[in-house]
Amino acid sequence: MNRNTSYIIGLCLILLGVSCSDTIPASKETTEKPVLFPDYADVTIPYNIAPLNFKIQNPHTEAYAVFRFGEEKMQVKEKDGQFYLPTSDWKQLLKNAAGETILVKLYAKDKEWLAYPEFPLFIAPEPIDPYLAYRLIEPGYELWNQMGIYQRNLEDYEQSPIMENKYSGQNCMNCHSFCMQNPDKMLFHMRDKYSGTYLIDGDKIEKLNTKTDQTLSPLVYPSWHPSGRYVAFSVNQTNQGFHANDKNRVEVFDSRSDVVVYDTEKHEIITTPLIRTEKAFETFPTFSPDGRTLYFCSAEARTMPQEYSKVKYSLCSIAFDPATRSFGSSVDTLYNAREEGKSASFPRVSPDGRFLLYTLSGYGNFSIWHKDADLHLLDLASGTSHSLQNANSTDTESYHSWSSNSRWIVFSSRRIDGLYTRPYFAYIDEEGNASKPFLLPQKDTDYYHRFMKSYNIPEFITGKVSSKIRALSTLAKEDKGIDVTYRK
Repeated sequence: MNRNTSYIIGLCLILLGVSCSDTIPASKETTEKPVLFPDYADVTIPYNIAPLNFKIQNPHTEAYAVFRFGEEKMQVKEKDGQFYLPTSDWKQLLKNAAGETILVKLYAKDKEWLAYPEFPLFIAPEPIDPYLAYRLIEPGYELWNQMGIYQRNLEDYEQSPIMENKYSGQNCMNCHSFCMQNPDKMLFHMRDKYSGTYLIDGDKIEKLNTKTDQTLSPLVYPSWHPSGRYVAFSVNQTNQGFHANDKNRVEVFDSRSDVVVYDTEKHEIITTPLIRTEKAFETFPTFSPDGRTLYFCSAEARTMPQEYSKVKYSLCSIAFDPATRSFGSSVDTLYNAREEGKSASFPRVSPDGRFLLYTLSGYGNFSIWHKDADLHLLDLASGTSHSLQNANSTDTESYHSWSSNSRWIVFSSRRIDGLYTRPYFAYIDEEGNASKPFLLPQKDTDYYHRFMKSYNIPEFITGKVSSKIRALSTLAKEDKGIDVTYRK
């Protein structure tokens, strides 16, 4: 090595050292806690989550963040008012800290440099499913323009469409559902133009015409049987109203509803009088992970809309035999609305069969607009139920789903502004306790203040859904669909 080469290498090392060791000025310790958006302090996160970019909302002009795990340190300087966490360093830090705790220290300058109290990031030993599916829709109540079902890679910030209504005449599409979080086995509905239920199984796509003379409506809220052969649905006569002076702006209610099961092999609807009666409103079915139990919500039928606020749904179950396509002879009640005084909706069972997550509100079944709606967890082994206090807020918590490993939930919440639903994640430990939830991370922390659409029906999936937009669009426009039959 000659003298000039040595000089150049030495100079490069000096410059590298200067760029990587930006010294934090001497700072005064304060007991005041920093105000963050999103609030990622004291949260439990998976080791495979995208960088949690955030901002300090306390007045300041400069800031640093230091992440420490053992001897490892990741130091980030604020840029344009927020912290952009370097992806490669973040991933390595979380991988090393899985099952442990990362400590975060913030430094900010207003009139003087302040050092805020350290806060922890708890890194769970279990990963989160890598993708999340959801519908994006303007909260325009009865009207919409652009609408789509999308998927987001939770390990980075990539979002891609599963289906958008610009390819199907600006129609409505809703109720996407996956079989056991499988991205290759799903369904969703189109309403109005090109109406039908679209069932995707690998490369096979079916368009189903699901209204029969014996059922109240086309099939509505779905839940797959773990075998993939059956899907439970409700059929509903649904109405919508608006309050002039009420904290719950919108009221969605059923005047009639039943629960049925669809056989994908025979294109038949089957049911039993126990879950299809004029004396009750039955809705929101969901299968157990072993496929032997069908859970649903049921309320005493009342005159609607006059008695809308008196309708309260119990949480019920009935046995189901997939081999014989038969139902049990009795209905069990797990949450009795008449005795407990509230109304249950959106039951979902953890894939390990241990817990049932549901929403409780003051009345009704469409709790996504009820500000008192909170998440509750039922231990199916002990029969005891409790509020997920750490996950709930003073605003609406509503629709939710489980990750495939039963350790994570995602749910819709209006806690930011009371208007738009955003997806939040929480860790559920083996005893059924929830951690403090965290907001779906975005690259730009101001994203949620600009984005004027709600995240609707967040569902975990274990991989990316292959794009079938062209095939779906062609099928919608050119295929008359398969007529579903009702088996008496």
